[in-house]
Amino acid sequence: MLTLVDSTTGTVVGRAEGEDVVLDVATTGAGPTLLMLHGAEGREADTAFVDALAGRFTVVAPSHPGFGLSPRPDWCDTVEDLAYLYLDWIERQDLRDVVLVGLQFGGWLAAEMAVRDCSRLGRLVLVDPVGIKVGGREDRDIVDVFAIPRGELDARNYADPAAGPGDLTLASVEDTEHIARNEEALALYGWEPYLHNPRLRRWLPRIHVPTLVAWGAHDGIVSPGYGRAYADAIPGARFEIVDGAGHRAQVEQPATLAALVADHTV
Repeated sequence: MLTLVDSTTGTVVGRAEGEDVVLDVATTGAGPTLLMLHGAEGREADTAFVDALAGRFTVVAPSHPGFGLSPRPDWCDTVEDLAYLYLDWIERQDLRDVVLVGLQFGGWLAAEMAVRDCSRLGRLVLVDPVGIKVGGREDRDIVDVFAIPRGELDARNYADPAAGPGDLTLASVEDTEHIARNEEALALYGWEPYLHNPRLRRWLPRIHVPTLVAWGAHDGIVSPGYGRAYADAIPGARFEIVDGAGHRAQVEQPATLAALVADHTV
């Protein structure tokens, strides 16, 4: 059974028969259902963005298995597993016209969901997603986030590095353990091939819901050119640059990005 449990109240907010999976989820706001899939840093980094969306949508924001407080079953170790897990939950809850928002790693996951089944999606929003191969075999489309120093990682993730977590030697043990667990989960799902599915770009034309691809102007992990290639592969997709933002546009420009999402769903 897939069970979504609200992390603040402990109440069950959704169930679906099937595999035994429990997901920590935050639910807030009112309006149409918006399923938000977080990036590598985890859901907690996206609080301001969620708050900006909550005035218009019911935002359902789970932590993926292995991230945050969500345990990971042994069988769940690929992005494909995650895609089917969320599609199954949407179907079994009989949700329709869902606004699916994927952030970075979560954008890859959202794209994998959409190429498989768009029937219950109303709109798709991808924010600085990874997941596809754009360059040649020897070209590095995505910076190796596991190999570069922490300071350089912050500089590439944010237009203003001060927006990042900063010096982790000054952070609490709880915070550093949380970051380490999220990075371990990212490595599990995205180690090889590195943060992409070689076949995904070929199938992006299967996406037949209105799609917005938003990109931080100063993204140092995946370039805006990569983002344009992503959008070009999805029929009718709209591509927008977010000024004053790096790879994690939702962290640095939450209000701007939330306004783009709202405009996309009108």
